[in-house]
Order: sequence, then C-alpha cells, then structure tokens
Amino acid sequence: MFGDVPELAQVENILIVYGLRMIAAIIILLLGRWTASIAMNMVKRGIGAATHMDETVTAFLSSLTYYGILAVTFVLILQVAGVQATSLVAILGTASLAIGLALQGTLSNLAAGIMLLIFRPFRIGDMIEVAGKSGIVVSLNVFMTEIAAGDNVKVLLPNGQVWGTAAIANLSAYPTRRISMTVTIPMDRDPEATAAHLRGEMADDRLLLTSPPPTVTVTALSAQDVELTVQAWTRTQDVVRAREDMIRHLRDLRRDITPA
Repeated sequence: MFGDVPELAQVENILIVYGLRMIAAIIILLLGRWTASIAMNMVKRGIGAATHMDETVTAFLSSLTYYGILAVTFVLILQVAGVQATSLVAILGTASLAIGLALQGTLSNLAAGIMLLIFRPFRIGDMIEVAGKSGIVVSLNVFMTEIAAGDNVKVLLPNGQVWGTAAIANLSAYPTRRISMTVTIPMDRDPEATAAHLRGEMADDRLLLTSPPPTVTVTALSAQDVELTVQAWTRTQDVVRAREDMIRHLRDLRRDITPA
C-alpha cells in the first residue's frame, strides 16, 4: 500500500501542472478576446473617422485585426499547453498546404477581394460593367461582389472573376457621360440644315449639357443616304433619361423626313 504513495504523488504533480496550464490557457484566452475586441473597436473608430474610407473597408480591416489577435492568442495557448513551436509550425504548414490545395479557388477569390478593397476600382452604389455583367454594386466582401442588374436581378460575381477580368468599366466614376447615336437621312436632304435643326433641339433639352455643346457631324456617305453622328454630354445620373430624349429627337427627325 505504501509503495503506491510515490505514484500517487506523481499523479498529483501531473494534475497540478496541467491544471495550472489549463488555468493559464483560460486566462490567456479571456485576455486575448478582450484585447481583440478593444483593438477591433479602435481600428473601426480610427478608420471610420477617415472620410475617404467606406463601411466595407472598415468592416474588413477591423475583422482582420480581431481574428489576427485571436490567431496569436491560439498560438500562445498551444505553447502554454506544452506544444512545441517546431511541432506547431510543422502542423500548421501541413494543414495550410492541404487547405490551400482544397480551397484554391476560394483563396483566389479571397486574394482578389483584398485587392478590390485596397484599390477600390468601384464603390457601393456605382454602376459597373464587369465579366460580361452590368448593374449597380450592392455589396462587396472578400469573396463575392453583388450587383443588381438592370431588371433588378441579383447577380453574384466571385471576386476572382471581377479582379481578374480584362477590364472593369465604372460608369459612375465621373460626373458626366457622353451619349453618341447615329441617324441616316436621304441624300436629297440638306445635311447641314438637318444638323443645325438637331443641334437646336438638343440645345433646348435641359438634360443635355451646353458645355461642351452637342455636335452633329457627317460620318458616312452612300449613294442614297447620309449618316449623321449625334453626340452630347449629360450628367451621369441623367444619362438614361437623356438617352431617351436623344432617341426621341432622332425619331421625330426621321418622321419628318420620311414621306407619308
């Protein structure tokens, strides 16, 4: 019976050591979460105070700070638990390789999302054309870009396609847009008089800008017809209505010159 005393003391020592490690791990976890929350709120307030930062970037960077501190906390807990740093590095390296191979497409979208959030080629509310789709940007996160198409259909684009596409057309980036259309008139009509008539009508249109003024130029000739190219500038927010007005002007012109 007395021979079991050393073994019992050894078990008690082990329980004490691992008990203390468990308590230390719990304390580190609580301190890590508390520190992560404070740091996240500080980053959110600091970045949010900048006028050129939008909510998407603020949320992303604050979340990145939070989970980064939690990752460091997790490593410290493993150290306290007795996991050697070399073993931890080997495990993390193997796990990272396996996860990277399994989630190659997802990580590509993640990297593209980070680039979009950093360089900001478009913002929420902009109208864009990208990857063969067009619409208004509704949301942007690190994996997906959501746009509302012209018929109010929800379109989700993986960020890898958005950032990796040949071109991103931001139709809302500048305050003004140019509208260009063509119309053909019979050869027997005076093109200069017709052009002057069109310029007069467009000058009276309040949706079209007077500087630079609308232009009407002859761009093609054939045996029967003359092609006129009509160009005018408008504010970006008025481009749809201005295009409708220009179509109406050209339709009225065609109706006037077409024999009954």
